[in-house]
Order: sequence, then structure tokens, then C-alpha cells
Amino acid sequence: MILNLAAFILIPGYTLLFVRNFNLFSLNFSVIGNMLGRKLGFCLWGLMTGWYFYAVLSPISSRLKLPAFVRHLVHTALLLLFCAVTTPYLPEELPFKAFLHIVFAMAAALCLCLYLFFAAWYLRAEDRTAGLISLWCLAGIIAVSAALLILVGIVSSALEIFFTFSTVFLSRYLYGRTKRLISQSP
Repeated sequence: MILNLAAFILIPGYTLLFVRNFNLFSLNFSVIGNMLGRKLGFCLWGLMTGWYFYAVLSPISSRLKLPAFVRHLVHTALLLLFCAVTTPYLPEELPFKAFLHIVFAMAAALCLCLYLFFAAWYLRAEDRTAGLISLWCLAGIIAVSAALLILVGIVSSALEIFFTFSTVFLSRYLYGRTKRLISQSP
């Protein structure tokens, strides 16, 4: 119940609240989160999404018996998300830290996508339809994210909102499908 509340209400609601009153196509979470008085809100968003991914993806790892290197992708993504949220993005004043912030954020997203790919791939062996749906959804997430990046020319809040929502929903789907596998086991 708490995971559904987080996936469908808390994370989307807080994410939209965090970016309200800002242009979704000319600014991104990093710029907004490093404005005066917004850092705590940015950290809270990172904590909330990080907790959610840990709470949902850890049981998926156990249920699918994913190899250690795949399970470590979740931990790596969460560590990188923490580093991204806590490293200031102030390109004018701190250009090297701003560069690190970008590297941490992009690497976190890449680790999450790789984890979701492997989880969907392993699910495919247990439940072919659910695994294929998950793989197609992940391909769609990557395609739409790439399209938003190309069309807007920057990593925008619109892209970050789409990526956050879609990976949260895909993770929740994988969680439900793997939970169902356990309950159907003899």
C-alpha cells in the first residue's frame, strides 16, 4: 500500500510541486534545486525517489535471483543520485562541481536503466509476456527521453519528470509481476 502511495501520489505530486512555476523546457531539476531556498526540496526529492527505488528494486532482485553485478547497479545508482543531489550545480561559480553533478546524474540514470533492462530480461524467463512488456516500456522510456533531449536541446525538467514518472511506474510494474511469480510458485 505504501509503495502504491509513493509511486502514484507522493513522488509524482512532490515532483510537480517542486517544479511548479518554472518553465519545464528551459530549466531542469539541477538549476531549480540549486536556487536559493530550493536545495532542501531538491534533497527531499532525491531522498524520496531513492528510498522508493531501493524499496521496490531490492525485492525484485531477490525474487528474480539477479546476479550480484545487477543488484549492485541499484546501489550504484542510489549512491550516484545522492552524489548528484548533494553536489552543487553552479556552473558559473563552481564549474568542476557542476560538471561532477552532471556526470553523477547521468550515471545514476544509466545504472537505473541497465538494472531495469536486466530485471526485465530475467523476468522474461519466468513470465515471457511481462518481461517483453517491460522491455518494450524501457525502450519507450529511452526513446521518448532521447526525443525530448534532442527536441529541447538540454536535459529539461520535462525530460526529468517523464524519466522519473516512467521509471517509477515501470519499477512498480516489475515489483507487482515478480510478487505474483512468488505467490504462484508451488
